[in-house]
Amino acid sequence: MDVELRQLRCLVAIVETGTFTDAAGELGLSQAQVSRTLAGLENALGVRLLRRTSRQVTPTAAGTRILARARRVLAEAEDLVREATTGDASLRVGHAWSAMGRHTVAFQRRWARSWPQVRLQLVRTNSATAGLGEGACDVAVVRSEPDRRRFSGVVVGLERRYCAMATDDAWARRRFVRLSDIAERTVLIDRRAGSTTPQLWPEDQRPGFDYTADVDDWLTAVSSGRVVGITSEATLTQYRRSGVVFRPVRDAPPIPVRVIWWRDERHAHAGKVVDLLTELYRR
Repeated sequence: MDVELRQLRCLVAIVETGTFTDAAGELGLSQAQVSRTLAGLENALGVRLLRRTSRQVTPTAAGTRILARARRVLAEAEDLVREATTGDASLRVGHAWSAMGRHTVAFQRRWARSWPQVRLQLVRTNSATAGLGEGACDVAVVRSEPDRRRFSGVVVGLERRYCAMATDDAWARRRFVRLSDIAERTVLIDRRAGSTTPQLWPEDQRPGFDYTADVDDWLTAVSSGRVVGITSEATLTQYRRSGVVFRPVRDAPPIPVRVIWWRDERHAHAGKVVDLLTELYRR
């Protein structure tokens, strides 16, 4: 079954103008072409869409349902064309969790002041590429090493690692913890988009691991006291949760924060994101 946009436009024009003649004038077609186009749509769908009388044209029950869908499809097609032709007027920045941490609000406000003509949208997608690989964003902020065969990017800042634990954990009274301490516990890891891997410890000193795939589930499990987690300092800002406290991991290396984009398609405003975040993290 092949339904074409021109057929949907024809249906909408007939209903909105009220006659085949007026629809033909609006579409720049002959009345015969309008009739053939509508007939092609009805044949493709296998239903009658319009009732024709000598005085008016009205949608059938099926036509009413199809008309609503047709309008949405045409609107989405127009949005697609608009985005493709004026893509530099908007920018979607993806993140898997925590956005830019404590710099998130400053980033949004500085962007609005500096480039008010470019609409900024932060998009959360729980994947290793923070939505870039899925097409959900134009550039992404990630805290893990990207696939260099597919993506390019630069480090814009560093964030300290913290250990997350339940508020009634014995470690909650400490000022900091060490990796060797954590080796005695079970560490909860987000294998999809997290920044912690077993390689953080020597092979013979690794803790036990459990796994999750969502930051909210991660926080809920940590609050139970069954596991601890290691995360970026950005989580402290973006995910304050009752029952969870954070302590610095003194001897853990910092987490690089990267802005990434497709190797073969760098967005026109990617450089602005890099420059602004580099400045914010430097401060």
